[in-house]
Amino acid sequence: MKNTNRNEQIKTRLRELSHYVGNTPLYPIRKLWPSKKVSIYAKVEWQQFGGSVKARPAYRILREAVEAGLLDDGRSVLDATSGNTGIAYAIFCAVAGIPLTLCIPANASKERKHILSSLGVNLEFTSPFETTDGSQDRAKALAEEFPDKYLYTNQYANENNWKAHYHTTAPEIWEQTGGNITHFVAGLGTTGTFTGTGSRLKIMNPQIELIALQPDSALHGLEGWKHLETARVPAIYNDSLADRVLEVDTQACYEIIRDAARFEGLFLSPSAAANLLGAIKVAENLEEGTVVTVFADNADKYSEVMEHIFNTKIN
Repeated sequence: MKNTNRNEQIKTRLRELSHYVGNTPLYPIRKLWPSKKVSIYAKVEWQQFGGSVKARPAYRILREAVEAGLLDDGRSVLDATSGNTGIAYAIFCAVAGIPLTLCIPANASKERKHILSSLGVNLEFTSPFETTDGSQDRAKALAEEFPDKYLYTNQYANENNWKAHYHTTAPEIWEQTGGNITHFVAGLGTTGTFTGTGSRLKIMNPQIELIALQPDSALHGLEGWKHLETARVPAIYNDSLADRVLEVDTQACYEIIRDAARFEGLFLSPSAAANLLGAIKVAENLEEGTVVTVFADNADKYSEVMEHIFNTKIN
């Protein structure tokens, strides 16, 4: 009976958090893109519980696991992350009372490590040279070694990752643009944002063009993104969905970060800047249209990168 009560409390707490996930504003880019016939908008995803776009999939993955009874035996949630999904997991798990173990590359930003540690997460650091591919290997090994201790949610292969965007991000964009969106642009990491949002938008209007973005080389500075030719392709990725795949340069993204701060009042993370750069590239070749992208998070968790970009030292 005691365990049953605990499980019901977890379900109730997670359900109550649904109001704090999604429903983010659509921000118009005015100064960096002044065209009147082609509009660029971005979903400001840091304005939700968890502070990033990863709140959406993390919440759905956890909620579906709890509703299905997969944590009724008291197991810990286990996953691999570059940071943002882990932070979202950690916040939801802290509120719901779910133990959490995360495998994360040792070179993740110090802010992310501090946040995760503060939220009581059990951290397993993996080689910085293996990116999140190595973190996935470690998570899989732990799950296989201790099946009674861990539920490996595996965001890279979990259908609830892309379904979160299918059911929330895409309808929000459609409503916020009055159905006038013509192009959707998003980077590839777990690929959930692009796959879920793009799939739903194509159903709403098959003429919407879907443009996927990736770094232009395996050695890049876009934390959480994948260069698919050299990295492990997530199981949830639909390689036939994108109408086009564009590559973005890390240094060009850093320049966009400076410009977005000075002219738009936006303090963007590298991945958000990369999405904006991709959206501008798409818009440059249009005579008219509405281009929408996603600002996954802001720059709060990237002090070392920001010090380099703005040539300032943060004490």
